[in-house]
Amino acid sequence: MTAKRAWLLVGFLGVALFLDNIDRHAIFSIFPVLKSKLRFTDVELGLTGSVFLWVYALCSPIAGQIGDRFSKRKLVALSLLLWSGATALTGFSNSAATLLACRALLGITESLFYPAAMALIANAHGPRTRSLASNLFGIGEYAGVAIGGWYGSFMAQEFDWRLVFFSLGLAGIVYTVPYAVFLRGVRDEAAPQRIESHLSVAVLARVPSYLFLAVAFPVCVCVVWLLYTWLPTFLYEKFSLSLAEAGFSATVYLQSANLVGTLAGAALGDQFYNRTGASRFWVSAIGFFLAAPCFYLIGHGPSLFLTEVAAIGVGLSSGMFLANLAVAAFDVVPAHTRASAIGCLNLVGSMTSGFASLAEGKWKASVGIASMMSYAALACLGAGLLMTVCIRFYFPRDFELVHPMHADR
Repeated sequence: MTAKRAWLLVGFLGVALFLDNIDRHAIFSIFPVLKSKLRFTDVELGLTGSVFLWVYALCSPIAGQIGDRFSKRKLVALSLLLWSGATALTGFSNSAATLLACRALLGITESLFYPAAMALIANAHGPRTRSLASNLFGIGEYAGVAIGGWYGSFMAQEFDWRLVFFSLGLAGIVYTVPYAVFLRGVRDEAAPQRIESHLSVAVLARVPSYLFLAVAFPVCVCVVWLLYTWLPTFLYEKFSLSLAEAGFSATVYLQSANLVGTLAGAALGDQFYNRTGASRFWVSAIGFFLAAPCFYLIGHGPSLFLTEVAAIGVGLSSGMFLANLAVAAFDVVPAHTRASAIGCLNLVGSMTSGFASLAEGKWKASVGIASMMSYAALACLGAGLLMTVCIRFYFPRDFELVHPMHADR
């Protein structure tokens, strides 16, 4: 594949990821409408996120296995078509039960996309551009989350809540045409090789460095979601801000810094690969170590200014491990297990974050958000130490098995 086509692949997949996240998140901005029109309870509203997240998580390893054994380019196109259909179907819901069933169906169909898409990008881009390519692709997620909330509320307010899902589903179905045409010229594998008969997860379980990533990845997801979920409330309560001020301070500084940190972390992971094959592991470990004091300062900073500075610090440092943890798996796992490697990370990350969100809600009153930020700091410190142990004792052997010609890196 030419370099131009490899970067076009990132763009086409990034647009699909953008649609994926709009379809996933638009519902959260129309909760008041669902309460009035379909008589949702608060618990049922919460389940719109939990049902999707848990179904998506449980299906991810299966989707990864499918992606390792069948055409990835066909799978990412089929996934887009299926989840767009599920999104459109959501617009026909006439009760909480039917809408939640549609959310489960969305989780199943969207789970097919991400592992195969990441594997396609890893196959098209070598180690020296892989982190940057993966994170440029990931911009689709940031944009989808942001636009999804606005679009859902706008359409529900100006027209009808059902049109949110009908229009998004139609947009995805229409995009499938140019998307599928481009993907015809994409090769599925980086190099031909025999795929073993047993499950890919069995191969992954024998790679110690990957198991370390599978422990660090839930830490990454949980501490980031702690901020997304509770930082606006924390600022509102601690500094007596208005809801608008708290929302601005909790999102703009953090998300802007996170985007910068992610792109910078990706560039560092690629750049230092010339010196060491463990570059993505090292950048992730450093990111965890830098995030730890920032999390503590968010919880215990004496002023709003210092808290905002700490939030910027968390955004920059967390971007370093967000940019590299998943991509680091490709440095230590066989090429024919790449989709499963991402699928299994999705499983542990999504399942853990789903339960962590419930626990955080329960602990808010008894433990307090400030103390939870301290726990997040300790978790980051522990993850950084785990990554360091992995680099020192396990990474060299795992890297050599996958890249025997570059074992000296």
